[in-house]
Amino acid sequence: MFTEIAIEISELLIVMFGSPLLVGVIRKVKARLQGRRGATIFQPYADLCKLLSKEAVVSENTSWIFRFTPYLLSTTMVLSALIVPVLTTRAPFGFMGNIIALMYLFLLGTFFLALAGLDAGSAFGGMGSSREVALAALAEPTVLIAIFGIALRAGTTSLDGIITRFAADPLLMLNAGHLLAFFAFFIVALAENGRLPVDNPATHLELTMIHEAMILEYSGRYLALAEWAAGMKLFLFLTLLSNLFFPWGVALANTPVTLCSAFVALAIKLAFFAAAIAMIETAVAKLRLFRVPELLAGSFTIALLAVVTSFFIK
Repeated sequence: MFTEIAIEISELLIVMFGSPLLVGVIRKVKARLQGRRGATIFQPYADLCKLLSKEAVVSENTSWIFRFTPYLLSTTMVLSALIVPVLTTRAPFGFMGNIIALMYLFLLGTFFLALAGLDAGSAFGGMGSSREVALAALAEPTVLIAIFGIALRAGTTSLDGIITRFAADPLLMLNAGHLLAFFAFFIVALAENGRLPVDNPATHLELTMIHEAMILEYSGRYLALAEWAAGMKLFLFLTLLSNLFFPWGVALANTPVTLCSAFVALAIKLAFFAAAIAMIETAVAKLRLFRVPELLAGSFTIALLAVVTSFFIK
């Protein structure tokens, strides 16, 4: 039992301290693709340390929601890291690893972040909150249906169970529904994390920002926690993409060899997805706001096709 708890703590530390590195890698690859030198991949760590050392400036118009939200965001991401299988499917909190519980945690953070954007009383915060809620209403059902598309073939909605089933029988993944579910989940992952073509995390242009508009009034440690939580959310989404749809390397037994292999495999898969995101953000422009629902509706249709395919193609 002590070993399993140590493994769970190790997975949590990987998510917490690996998420800024993942963000740094995406920025570095994107800069190289654009012909720029770019900052070092460790720059997000320096940014977080700088923000944590600064004093937070809070508007007098805000309530307790504004101060409470950054801590709740970090807490929900930490709880989500305990649910998502990062290295192994034999974690002590694996019994909580249901995709529905995970989506509730993500939605809880989104709900309070939208409230915090409204709480500051600024026009930009309210604009970002309204846009975020509208996108979440379209994106969250797609995540559930995409996972259900592969859960039907695995015979369980448990994240650990899905990975174990596909790792034991890789031929189950040779299915059109599996590929459709992957594309639907990938599109939603970009939308949920404020990446192009839905949102641009590198801009503060008032008329286009969504996530940045909600945290525009934050500073100091509050901004550091909000940025850190956003990085952890991106890390968890890419981990789900890596381990659910490509479960190779995930440890099915808690031995030193399998855990080390799982860590290397996860690093390779995350590096691949980071490079893919950087290439997409270099090649495409941001969609007009009124075109984003069309993109998310398309991903919902793809996810629905994945579910339908599972009934007709065995």
